[in-house]
Amino acid sequence: MYDIIIIGAGPSGLSVAIEAKKAGLSYWVIDKGSIVNSIQHFPMEMTFFSTPELLEIGDLPFTSAQMRPTRAEGLEYYTRVANYFQLELKLFEKVESVSKTESFFTIHTSRSSYESRNVVISTGYYDNPNTLNVPGEKLKKVSHFYTEPYSFFRQHVLVVGAKNSAAIAALELFRHGAKVTLVHRGDKLSDKIKYWILPDIENRIKEGSITAHFNTTIVAILDEKVLLQKLTGEKFEIPNDFVFAMTGYHPDDDFLRSIGIQTDDENIAPIHNPETLQTNVEGLFVAGSVVAGKNNNKIFIENGRLHGKMIVDAVLKAKHS
Repeated sequence: MYDIIIIGAGPSGLSVAIEAKKAGLSYWVIDKGSIVNSIQHFPMEMTFFSTPELLEIGDLPFTSAQMRPTRAEGLEYYTRVANYFQLELKLFEKVESVSKTESFFTIHTSRSSYESRNVVISTGYYDNPNTLNVPGEKLKKVSHFYTEPYSFFRQHVLVVGAKNSAAIAALELFRHGAKVTLVHRGDKLSDKIKYWILPDIENRIKEGSITAHFNTTIVAILDEKVLLQKLTGEKFEIPNDFVFAMTGYHPDDDFLRSIGIQTDDENIAPIHNPETLQTNVEGLFVAGSVVAGKNNNKIFIENGRLHGKMIVDAVLKAKHS
């Protein structure tokens, strides 16, 4: 019988584990992938928007060669943190179900079963892309995850979206020789694009280096082209070799509801106490970006890293009451 089982080995999940270890609680961190699995799937050359000190967990300094650390530096840092604290990790082990009796939870995974008095869901949202729901979306040339630009030299690449991820992908692809078209259902680029990126993408569109179609949706994705439609109803097609649908991500709400967590109807955020992060199920907590549901621009590593202490304090209070 453990004090806490933490599902998800991202920065927020690791922060819970660190606080649990400091408090002398028994725990395991279980993840279906590797440590900080979401960061491993970020674009290869990605740079964090945050400064190093805002990404620190466990009071361990995060040093970087630049003002904003790279993906590689982030991976190195969080691995070092896990080693420093000798965190108890079970990696590449998928949680398949969580059930509760009156006093404890049973967690079934792809390898074993565990019993715990408390469970923390820190699974993020990056594994669940918002789909386009159009014919052809499941073709091999379509991806919801952008990695690096080098394979797309002289290829016709369609980027769907108008926020940071779409802008960065479009710019990198263009600069490495791809023929880039940007499509967005809205009438302009998002005003949430970072201030040092927005002028760059606007100027590339203005000069015609990147073709942009606003107020436009995808009708169908075919092997060698994409069929588009303006809000006016006009349909047209463009040649296409690859599609990057940078349309955002959402938590696994089916999993949340399967274990009894109530979610907000509008943004599928789990209902929780903002002071303790405990859900409507006693002993069941949420941490990290999953807390905000679809509003994933509300919780980042910067504030999600603080969830560990909040949760462990609540567990200790309940344990000693």
